[in-house]
Amino acid sequence: MITIKSKKEIENMKEACKIVALAYKEIEKVIKPGMTTFELDKIIEDVMKKNGAIPAEKGYNPGIKGVPTYPAATCISINDEVIHGIPSKTRYIKEGDIVSIDTVALKNGFHGDAARTFAVGKISKEAQRLINVTKQAFFEGIKYAKPGNRIGDISHAIGEYVHSQGYSVVREFQGHGIGKQMHEDPGIPNYGKAGKGPRLEPGMTLAVEPMVIQGKHNILELEDGWTIITEDGSLAAHYENTILITEKEPEVLTIL
Repeated sequence: MITIKSKKEIENMKEACKIVALAYKEIEKVIKPGMTTFELDKIIEDVMKKNGAIPAEKGYNPGIKGVPTYPAATCISINDEVIHGIPSKTRYIKEGDIVSIDTVALKNGFHGDAARTFAVGKISKEAQRLINVTKQAFFEGIKYAKPGNRIGDISHAIGEYVHSQGYSVVREFQGHGIGKQMHEDPGIPNYGKAGKGPRLEPGMTLAVEPMVIQGKHNILELEDGWTIITEDGSLAAHYENTILITEKEPEVLTIL
């Protein structure tokens, strides 16, 4: 069921979303070669706690048989890892890596969700282009996030843009509604047909998240039950924001 948020609920969501944005501002300042993914995770968790939020991903149980409870405040995925990489004290980031971080803050009973892909030091032109296209895909999609349009209009715009740039979108994972629950209806694929799916209404809150691969769209899951990698070893990037459908243009809640 798709939930329409009240003004009070939206204000609560904005608080959680702002904290996620603050956490990424902190990462932008400090990320450098030689850091561990555990250090990055700790920085984000500390920002959340300092601002009265808790990391919703930590202890998350998807309820899928054989999939363990998630142990960290963030998902940190490097290079050919698409999503859901688990932070580690022994995993060091290196010059030239691209690092995708996905995190969710919970405050006042509501969630804020966003993802970013960061460059570590000097990266290749090809890697930078992938990051840029992934980010722009989000903004191409939300051009259609207006009342009267449908979820499929967002999905179609993202997929068409990514494919026009010579890249692929992940098909097995998608964006989602968000609010009191981290994952709510509707699902928001990163490809599809325009004019399909639920109609957009003011008060809907959505996490729109292009996951883009340099090569083919095929993916694999590692034995940890979480980490998703590209099958062909090509780079992947991730960009996500929580948005609010308004009477006019969408409002992006996880950008300061």
